[in-house]
Order: sequence, then C-alpha cells, then structure tokens
Amino acid sequence: MRIRRLAPWITLAAIAVILFMLSRALQRYDFADVLATVTSADRVRLALAIVCAAGSYLTLTMFDALAVRYVGRRLPYRCTALASFTGLSIGHTVGLAALSSGAVRYRFYSRWGLSAQEVGKVIVFCALTVGLGLITLAGLAWALRPAIAADLTGLPLWAVHVIGISCLVLAAAWLALAAMRRRPLRLRRWKIAVPGLPIAAAQIAIGTVNFALVAGTLYHCVRSVAEARYGEVAAAYVVGNTAAILSHVPGGLGVIEAVVTYLLPQANILGAVLLFRAVYYLLPLPLGLLSFLAAELYYRAHGAAANPARSAGLASAPLQR
Repeated sequence: MRIRRLAPWITLAAIAVILFMLSRALQRYDFADVLATVTSADRVRLALAIVCAAGSYLTLTMFDALAVRYVGRRLPYRCTALASFTGLSIGHTVGLAALSSGAVRYRFYSRWGLSAQEVGKVIVFCALTVGLGLITLAGLAWALRPAIAADLTGLPLWAVHVIGISCLVLAAAWLALAAMRRRPLRLRRWKIAVPGLPIAAAQIAIGTVNFALVAGTLYHCVRSVAEARYGEVAAAYVVGNTAAILSHVPGGLGVIEAVVTYLLPQANILGAVLLFRAVYYLLPLPLGLLSFLAAELYYRAHGAAANPARSAGLASAPLQR
C-alpha cells in the first residue's frame, strides 16, 4: 500500500530526471547546423531515411506487443504502440534508453493494470529482443563481411569469423531453449520464464528487421554525402555496435561517427552524422513529448474510465506463453 501511495511521486521524480537529462542531451546539438544539414539534404534521400526511421519505430512497437503477451497480459495494440513510441522517442535522445524509456513505459502500463514487476519484465524482454536482433544481424555481418569487420575493429580474420559464428550460435541457442525448455530458468534468486518458440522466433525476426531499418536510415543519410552500398553500411553499423558492447563502451558512444568515418574517410562526415541524428533522434522527439503530454491530460480528465484494457475486459486476462 505504501508503494502504491509513493508511486505518483516516484513517477514525478523519474520524469524530472528525464527532463533534466533531455536538456543536457540537447545541448550537444547546434540546431542551426542541424537545420542547415536537413534543408540542404537530397529530398529523396531524406524522405527514404525518414521512411526507414518510421519503420524502425513501428517495429519497436511490436517489441512491446510481444512483451505484454509474454508476461501474460492482453492490451490493445494501440496501447502498447503508444507506450513504446512515447518511451523510446524520448529515451533514444536522453540516453540510457532502458531506464529513461522504462520510466515512461511504467507511467503508461501501471495505468493499464500491470504491476511494477510485470513492467520490469516488459522492459527486460524488449532489451533482450534488441540484443537478439543485434546478434543475429551482427552474426551475418561478421561472417559474411569479414573484411569490413576486420578493418573496423582491427581484429584478425579468424577472430572475426569466431565472433560471427558465435553470434549466430547464440541466436540459434535461444530458439532451441524456447523449443525445449518448459520450466523457468533459475539465476540465483531470480526465475526467468522462457517464452514459447513462436514468441522467441518473433523476437529474432522483428529485432533483426529493426536493426536493418536503422541501418537503412544511416545508409540514406550517408548517400546524401557520398556513394555507398547498403550492405557495407549495414555491416559496418552492426559491427560497430557489437564492438562497442564487447569493449564496454557506454551506450555505444561514438559508434555512428566511427562507422561513417570508416565508410567515408575522405569526405566531410559531419553532414551524414548530423542528418542521421536529426532523422532518427530529433524528429521523433517532439512527437513523443506531445504524445506524453496529450496522454497525461487525457487520463487526468477521464481517469479510470479511460482505461482501454479495463473497459474491454482485457487487462486481467492471462495468456499462454
């Protein structure tokens, strides 16, 4: 009961921290340069980059839809899409997306009847889906484009092949575990329920599509500056991300810059980097802030009667994993 009473104050504190971090994050940008870069970009390439970014955010909403199903709840897709887009459009700019977007997600899902533990499972499930998508696409990139991986990381070819095969083995192992495991995994005091094979396969599929679309966004931004091929951009992007994780670089800091520098060593990379950040981070941000504000005003005005899950009798309905 005490936790329930403290929940609104905890949420307000989390939102205050997010707003503070957001103001700090936005200080990195010179908006005059961003505006000049966007207005001078090739219109077709800019439009295609926006389409790829929109496709990525659409795919990310499916992460939440799968996650809610995994925890045994049922919510309309419009609810999970709202929570996902609002949280991630803010979290991607703020940084520490799992935490910052997690606070926003908690604000939505707790209204719709999910407990704090269930919201935590949703966030972990989505993070795992991101990881599965990355290692699957990265495994293909490290194994099929070893020269790019070796040049970008400085590793010998044999190590590149080992990492690529290891990534693919991890993805296959997750599918095998989902197919055979019926009891939860135990990690000390924690119990982790393994999803069924259909959900596990969907995790890998949509996770991979998401990274392919992010790479597509970067590809069209790079093409606005110089010639490049999608395969090279996608391979360099996922290799850069996996290398950042393996080397413990916080938040993949500098991955985009390193990738674009590798792809365009003789070109002015500032335009491509700025355009990517404008399209993938800055453009969705005001939409996410507006959707968050609109939701706050709507639920304050309508209260519990506005709960779509409760009104449809969905929130408490259990599902099989």
